[in-house]
Amino acid sequence: MQKKLFTELGLSPELLKAVAKLGFEQATPVQSAAIPPLLTGVDLIGQSQTGSGKTAAFAIPAIERVDPSIAATQIIILCPTRELAMQVAEEVAKLAFFKRGVRELPIYGGQSYQRQFRGLQQGAHIVIGTPGRVMDHLDRGTLRLDAVKMVILDEADRMLDMGFIDDIKKILTHAPADRQTLLFSATLPRPILQLIKSFTRDPVNIRIESAALTLPTTDQTYYEVDRRSKLEVLCRLIDLHDFKFGLIFCSTKMMVDELTEHLAARGYDADKLHGDMTQAMRERVMARFRRHAIEFLVATDVAARGLDVDDIEVVFNYDVPHDGEDYVHRIGRTGRAGRTGRAITFVAGREIYKLQDIARFTKGRIRRERIPSEDEVEQKRASTFFDSLSEVLQKGKYQRHDALISQLLDEGHAPTDIASALIHLLGAEKPKPAEPGPRSERPEYSDRSDRSHRPERSDRPERPSQKQRPARKEYSTPREEGHASPREDDSLPIDAPPGRREDRSGREISAVSEEPGMIRLALNVGRQHKIGPADIVGVMVNLGKLPKAAVGAIHLFPRECFVDVSDEFANRVVKKLHGIRFKGYQLAIGRAA
Repeated sequence: MQKKLFTELGLSPELLKAVAKLGFEQATPVQSAAIPPLLTGVDLIGQSQTGSGKTAAFAIPAIERVDPSIAATQIIILCPTRELAMQVAEEVAKLAFFKRGVRELPIYGGQSYQRQFRGLQQGAHIVIGTPGRVMDHLDRGTLRLDAVKMVILDEADRMLDMGFIDDIKKILTHAPADRQTLLFSATLPRPILQLIKSFTRDPVNIRIESAALTLPTTDQTYYEVDRRSKLEVLCRLIDLHDFKFGLIFCSTKMMVDELTEHLAARGYDADKLHGDMTQAMRERVMARFRRHAIEFLVATDVAARGLDVDDIEVVFNYDVPHDGEDYVHRIGRTGRAGRTGRAITFVAGREIYKLQDIARFTKGRIRRERIPSEDEVEQKRASTFFDSLSEVLQKGKYQRHDALISQLLDEGHAPTDIASALIHLLGAEKPKPAEPGPRSERPEYSDRSDRSHRPERSDRPERPSQKQRPARKEYSTPREEGHASPREDDSLPIDAPPGRREDRSGREISAVSEEPGMIRLALNVGRQHKIGPADIVGVMVNLGKLPKAAVGAIHLFPRECFVDVSDEFANRVVKKLHGIRFKGYQLAIGRAA
């Protein structure tokens, strides 16, 4: 079965908007096969493995059938476990986001009855539950099925194994005879076939075969990571393993944009690829990636479909893929041509159940790993630098500087001090010179694709070892650069022209924060210095030691910017950042008021 675009499936504008927001750009085989007939109202039997994208295959038609003006249960979805019920309910909520008035309600054992009673009394349109709890509500009279238009049995074979067959039959008996019945199951044992015969009417049968899903040359691991910590863990893993060439997959175009900006702000050579870019831009980025002119490509699934590169070291699933097939397509881009590849997936919260479904679908093992600490990363950097230095010394292939070293020795410097100073210089960031005059603003998509001043990889010296590139951020402390220490006063002047300050829409921006508990600070850098919001957040979080939540609104002007910071951290930010070297400019920061 060929995949189709969602725009080819006859969906309403609200559903198309929802799938676009979720990052779905193309339907999976089971979605492409199931959605069109389901929209016509026929019964359907779907035989498909867990993780194939079947939840959206039945959730989308279900949402389309709901009439929000009727405050009654119109769709009932039965799931074998509470975890699956919660997972399905979350996906239904996301897909129904733009369908005004549609309400979904998960009901399962272990959850408060009062919350379920309240949701049912308010007229939940789509009820997602386990058979036992649904029967409980039917017996109590708190759930009525007389307005039900569609009954969906998800993972029917698992419900059979768990002994729910009698409950399922009773629930189907309570529903109207003219309802639409859907049944999804990986296998069709005899009791399920009898159920189909008794409770469906001329069902359409679809069967999605899964082919060649094993990836023996790819080492598959996952990390349980809070959403707010994904960027930090990603950077640690890149530095720990010294990855030089990889793909990073995100589920949405917005996430691709944000992550690319964050990585660039931290000094990684990253670019992006997604469907909102013009074809010329996409081809240019892909060409640069193929010739290793960029280190990391951040992409959505469909945008990277035509990217065929053999020597990708690692694939990061920054977001868990929507289904098993997308997972296979992603990680199949590493471990090619007889090489061993790495596939690393970040999992947050209940996404672990989704990953378990994917593992069952691929018939593979995805190993859990512990998040490395900052100390481990630093130790690995030091070890790598030591090995590199030792190898150079043993081979003797380096240019000698005996005269310079003799001069330093004659000045009274100890050999160990000279060596330590050299290692310090190797690890230090060299600030970029300030360029006079205004610069053009950054293009909407990817200015990194056209930076003519950056030499291509073939013209650049070999990439330094980890110890030579520990400081990814383009800023340094006043002590390192020889600047004066920051003043203790937090009302520091900044080098910014006076007068009215307006944002791009012409709205005047006050020097006082509109948000309670926030202090508005002014910085002497702006759009003309090629400074973006990600750069501001990066320097404050990393060097100012602020929690990310302490940084509020950011207003960029041509030669300055305003940043709202929590009042409890404002003094610390000023003391730590005033006078540092930031993006090649000496930073001045103080209260805007």
